[in-house]
This record gives sequence, C-alpha cells and structure tokens, in this order.
Amino acid sequence: MKAEMNRRLFMVAVGALAAGTAVPAFAQDKPKLRFSAVFSEQDIRAEMMKMFADAIKDDFAFEGYYGGNLFKQGTELVAIQRGNLEMGNVAPQDISKQIPAWSIVTAGYLFRDAAHLKAFFASDAGAELKRMTEDQLGVRVLGPTYFGLRQVGLKPDKEIKTPADMAGIKLRMPGGDAWQFLGQALGANPTPMAYAEVYTGLQTGAIDGQDNPLPNVENMKFYEVMSQIVLTSHLVGFDLLSISKKVWDEMGAEKQAKVQAAADKAIDFSTEKHLTREKELVETFKGKGLKIYEPDVAAFRKHVQEQYLASDLAKEWPAGMVDKINAL
Repeated sequence: MKAEMNRRLFMVAVGALAAGTAVPAFAQDKPKLRFSAVFSEQDIRAEMMKMFADAIKDDFAFEGYYGGNLFKQGTELVAIQRGNLEMGNVAPQDISKQIPAWSIVTAGYLFRDAAHLKAFFASDAGAELKRMTEDQLGVRVLGPTYFGLRQVGLKPDKEIKTPADMAGIKLRMPGGDAWQFLGQALGANPTPMAYAEVYTGLQTGAIDGQDNPLPNVENMKFYEVMSQIVLTSHLVGFDLLSISKKVWDEMGAEKQAKVQAAADKAIDFSTEKHLTREKELVETFKGKGLKIYEPDVAAFRKHVQEQYLASDLAKEWPAGMVDKINAL
C-alpha cells in the first residue's frame, strides 16, 4: 500500500513538473506570420520579403508563399480579414472593392513616379486612406510596394500612338471593376485573366496584350510572346504590404516599431532595385527584337483623366484629395 502511494505521489509530481515546464516552452514559440503574394520567387519583391523576414526573425516565424500558391490573386485581402492569413501583398484595386474612396489611387496618370507615390502615403492624405483600411477592414497598411510603371505590351505588330489606336485590342487586365475601367480608359477592350494565364493567353491569341511593369514582363517571360512594348507609363504600379490589424495590435508597441522599420527598409530596397532594372530592361528587350517606343503620352493622359473624372468612381473620391496629391 505504501509503495503504491509513493508511486502515485511520484506520478503527480512528474505531471506537475511537466505542466510547470509546458507554459514557458509555449511562451517561447514565435508568432507565425504567413505572407501570400502572386509574384514569383524570382521577383525583386520576393527579395524584399526575405530581407523583411531576416530583420524580424528574432520575434516572428515568417512563412512566405509566392506565385499565388497559398491564395490566388485578389483573394489575399479577404483571407487576412477572415483570419486565414497574417500578411499579404494587397492590390489597391482590391481594397477599392470594399472602400470605393480607395479607387482614387487606382486611377491612371495620378502618381508621377515612385517618389510621388511614397510621398503620398507618408502624408496626412495617405494616412487618411490607411485609417480607412484599419477602421473598416481590420487591415493595417505597412507601406506601398512599388514595382514599376505599367506599360502596354502587345503581340500584334500594330503601332500605337493615341488611345484611338487601342480600339479593338483585347488587353488583359486583372479582374475587378477598377482594373477593367483602366483598360477601357486606355481605349482598349479589357479582358479579365489570371496573372498566371497571361503567357498562354498571348501565345494562343486569346488576348492581344497585357499591361505590366517591365520587371514583371521579364520575370514571367511575356517578352517571348510579344512583338512590342508601348511606353504609355499609364500607372505607377504598386501593391500594399499589409498585415492583420488584430495581429498588429497583439504585437505591442516595441515589436510594432521593429516590424514597421523592417518594412520601410525592405520597401526602399525593392523600389531602388526596380527603378534600376526598369532602365536596363528597355535595352534588354530591344536586344531581344522587341519594338519599344513612346506614344503620344499627353494624348493618353488627357483621355484617361477625362474618363475617370466623368465616371462614377470619381464621385467616391474624398473631397480635395486629387489636389492634395498633385500638390505633393
């Protein structure tokens, strides 16, 4: 009897010890940050995220998923909102589906360049839009990830000088009203198609063209199935490095500061690398036999801006924000 009691006491002590050590072990587990993006692992922005991950590795377990392997293009925002994803590279067009006021930053010929884009999101006007995403969507925007000026790439050998020359061109644009409107404003026949399907679409003639920054054209090898690139520079291409507000709030001020600093540094690195690569690629693509030229950009700008200002989209834009953006 005494031996049995001693055995039970021993087992209770072991259980208590195990329970006592379980809490500290659990507390040492780093919070997981899963990140989803449609860009490939060869993309400059994948380098950006690896830099970000390295900067926060002492506090978080970062998991990067690229090429739309975890969530497809356009679904990252909803995944964050539902708690199925901690971080994502979210298109402003996707935010505008839920917050129409955001459609202002999806408008063609709004931002002049990468510096103008950065200045806006660092301004009070940019902060106003970011607060909307926190209050209405439960998502915090860490910063805009520039990936180049969007240019029109075509398979047909038809010279494009003005928007009128785009008539009848089946131009692939991502899904969503904001993207489709941009394609229409350029004078084309916009056709929704997933990013991963664009190469085959150009190859088979399902589409006549696509609009992407030059680094994307290189990464996805679109140049293999195109004859020309029209330097319309119609949109400063950017997405938004975003994180769940719930996850953000749980970090505490010290870790928030570390994450924001890491994001700022990584985004600046990516921006500079994109700007350098854009200049190099014009000559690279010419060497591959593509015709590259600048159309009447003033005619495109005038036509596109008129289309936006006459649309229902502009009715949702915050009063005076266009002037604030132009003044930066």
